[in-house]
Amino acid sequence: MYFNTFFLFLLVSISSVTFAVDKQTDPLESPSWDVMHSLILNEEAYLFDNRVIVTVPAFAEDALNVPISVNVKDIKDIENMVVFADLNPIQQVLNYEPVNAQPVISFRLKVEQSTPVRAAVKTKDGIWHVGGVWLEAAGGGCTVSSNGMASGTWPTTLMNVSSRVWFKENIDRFRFRVMHPMDTGLADGVPEFYLQNINITDQAGVVVAKIKTYQPLSENPVFTIDVNKELELPLFLQGVDNNGNRLKAELKP
Repeated sequence: MYFNTFFLFLLVSISSVTFAVDKQTDPLESPSWDVMHSLILNEEAYLFDNRVIVTVPAFAEDALNVPISVNVKDIKDIENMVVFADLNPIQQVLNYEPVNAQPVISFRLKVEQSTPVRAAVKTKDGIWHVGGVWLEAAGGGCTVSSNGMASGTWPTTLMNVSSRVWFKENIDRFRFRVMHPMDTGLADGVPEFYLQNINITDQAGVVVAKIKTYQPLSENPVFTIDVNKELELPLFLQGVDNNGNRLKAELKP
């Protein structure tokens, strides 16, 4: 009898924890949160977590180039990071796997209107930790063609890479730009044309990080990442866009 009572109590406790994880109230009060939970997080268990820090400007005057940074250094055992904008016509911005890098990344994105911008990090226990902030924006960034496409200059610069590195006490900070139109396909007469992924390795072939990229990233995307000191420099980039064009570059110290 005691065993049955204890087992019933355990089942009720587990159900309560699962319910608490799955049914939290969105602190940003987004009309699209339930859709994002299904579309981006596959309806998996989540927690709104203020350790997931998303930083945006007070107001995005240039909706084509909105600087975003994500920092989740206080969460351990991270497997994947997803960044998305609830009210964009294309919500998913990027996935980041910081294999041998810090769970910190900065970049720029396009927005169509004011929207919550969120980061969700999945830990090894299968829980998504979600943070975010409302971004106030002028809008219209997703439905215009890129400058490179409009001017016709993109074929001469496609996949060119420039980079800088800062050597710090515990990490090395790399910033790199990949020349690419990053067209969303939402501008009249301009098909989608965007970088799809970037894999980063060191001199010894060790995987540093993986970035899966989507249409809302700004034209000629710029990324800043912090990598672990024990890696053998230089770093190398490999990737591909949705038309099969290949990215291959060296990030020199």
